[in-house]
Amino acid sequence: MENIHSAIIDLVIETHIGLERQGPGSPEMTIKALNFLDNLDNISRIVDLACGTGGQTMVLAQNITGNIIGVDHCPDFINIFNKNVRKLNLQERVKGIVGSMENLSFKKEEFDLIWSEGAIDNIGFEKGLNYWNGFLKKNGYIAVTCPSWFTDERPAEIEKFWNNAGSRLDTIGDNISIMQKSGYNFVAAYTLPEKCWTDNYFIPREAAEKALLEKYKGNKTVEAYINAEKYEVELYSKYKQYYGYAFYIGKKI
Repeated sequence: MENIHSAIIDLVIETHIGLERQGPGSPEMTIKALNFLDNLDNISRIVDLACGTGGQTMVLAQNITGNIIGVDHCPDFINIFNKNVRKLNLQERVKGIVGSMENLSFKKEEFDLIWSEGAIDNIGFEKGLNYWNGFLKKNGYIAVTCPSWFTDERPAEIEKFWNNAGSRLDTIGDNISIMQKSGYNFVAAYTLPEKCWTDNYFIPREAAEKALLEKYKGNKTVEAYINAEKYEVELYSKYKQYYGYAFYIGKKI
């Protein structure tokens, strides 16, 4: 069982390593979130947690002047992250390091902005907000995306899918309340449009999965993994009115 789990993790990495983004999002939505922030300058310190290969981090770096650290547990992602940094000539103020968003090695109240797209759900929205709060300066910002329910009730099939995936989704209103209870003034929340899932994530991911099927032809673990990924896409198409990603922005009290 452990070997299968390890193989799946390897497949997830192999699927996502060549993608510009490792989850739903877009440069436009990243920039929109930035527009809610103020008081960032060239000495501001920013960290992007679970940054992946840095698709959104490079957008941040091209739109603000501060110093940015990208953190991800996957060394392969960080290697590509730092290649992208050099390609864009941003190495003087942007760098990627291997690390866990659940066990940060930074000083308390070190950052002016904590950013994380598509990752806080892995440790829990409330847990992440509470833990990361300690690394933010007073009046520092947090900006995260998290899958969320759009309605108070939803079909059992999609609720079961997210529960089985280990994700406890809340409504946008509930998450705003959680943010306020976790030591932040609520700044903004907005949903990500459908193309952030389809055009920017599912379609590129499907192409990578097709290549995996060719590479590992006849491998049952690979086939099962890709079938599960296809089921996720089918469910989104069927139930997208009930859930999606939302951006949440808060300011530390």
